[in-house]
Parts: sequence; structure tokens; C-alpha cells
Amino acid sequence: MQPKQIIRALLSPSYLRDLFRFRRTSRELGRTVPKFSKIRPINEATGTTGFDTHYVYHTGWAARVLGRLKPSHHVDIGSSLFFVSNVSAFVPMTHYDYRPPAFAIPGADVGAADLLALSFADNSIPSLSCMHVIEHVGLGRYGDTLDPAGDARACAELRRVLAPGGHLLFVTPVGRPEIHFNAHRIYSFEAVMTLFEGLELAEFALITDKRDGAMLVMDADPARVARQRYGCGCFLFRKPG
Repeated sequence: MQPKQIIRALLSPSYLRDLFRFRRTSRELGRTVPKFSKIRPINEATGTTGFDTHYVYHTGWAARVLGRLKPSHHVDIGSSLFFVSNVSAFVPMTHYDYRPPAFAIPGADVGAADLLALSFADNSIPSLSCMHVIEHVGLGRYGDTLDPAGDARACAELRRVLAPGGHLLFVTPVGRPEIHFNAHRIYSFEAVMTLFEGLELAEFALITDKRDGAMLVMDADPARVARQRYGCGCFLFRKPG
């Protein structure tokens, strides 16, 4: 048992009371009695279950988009493995990452890719996603090369490989433009549109921050982005052609 766990237990009379009551009742019922050496004080007795709004909502949004578009195959670059593991159940996909995960599940293949130099041919991918990724490129967080223009170069690569008539699901933090080195960047709505100049915006959803209700807003008004401190923009782009 770790010292911090002992301290947490000693500082919580209610935890100790519940622990001894549970041990006593377990013995009376002939059930396994928890050992003192294995205690792990945790208190999550909240009125509602908390969750990461960015990652729960944006992956849910993306799954619904692909469920509607029904591509025969999808290419994902760097997005959440929760998205890959769930959506690959109904859309076969290949997931690429700068640090390829040791990940195996039916319906999904895994490969390595550098967003600054994608190996795909021009105009070759009809269904593409890159979600909650671009804001990190060039900041060195994942062992990548420091490059203040890394995000712009990566977006240029996504534009290059997207096929005419194809769709790109793009997600990134939005709100007041900032760089939190070396964690992430935050973009204005206009900045994202500039990064993907030449593509058509087919759909925009906004995940608001806590100050604005922490909710998923479908068909959101882009003007609402300016009210966010750390919101999340979900962009569905289409390449003309």
C-alpha cells in the first residue's frame, strides 16, 4: 500500500468506518475480505457522472457523421483510439499515428504516419479524419520536431491527400487563440477556415466549455466560438470536385 493511500484513509473517518463495516459484513457472509495492504481510497459519490466533454462528444459526433456518409473505407490520422475501436465496428478503417499504438481489433489496421510528410498520393483519400491532433503538431510534446508552423504544414498535407468530393472530419480546440506550450494550441473559427482554404465547410458542431454550458451544439453558430476559452470545434470539410 502506498503512503499516500494510508494518509487518505487516515484523513477520512467515513472511509475507515466503511472499510471496517465492509470487512465485518464480508466475514459474516463468507465473502472475500479486503486486505489492509490493498486498500485504495476513492470517493466518487457525486450526483452525476463526470466525463471529458471534448473526447466523449467529438468522437460521438464523428461516429454519427460516418454512419450517415457510409464510406467503404476510412483513413484516420492520430485520432482517439476510442473513436477507432468503436467506429471500425461498422466502417473498415486504417489508423495512422506518429507513435503507432500496439492496438489490434477487427475492422481496423494500424500504421505509422508523419503529418508533415504523408506518404499518400495527391487527391487519393475519399474519407479522412484527423481529430484533436493538429493543435499538438510542432510543439514537441510527442517527440516530434519543434516547428512553429507545424500545424499549418500538417493541414496542407490533409488538404493535399483528400480526394475531390471526399470528406475530412477535423476537430481541434477553439476559442480565444492561444498557445499553451507544449500542450496545445487554441484556434479561432476563422483561423481554422484559413488553414483549410479551398475546402467547403459542410457541417460545424461546437463543444462548449464549462463557462458556456459544456454541451455539444449541432449546426452551431460560428460566432459562438469567440465566447469560448477552451471549446472544441468539429468541422466536416468537403473537397470540391
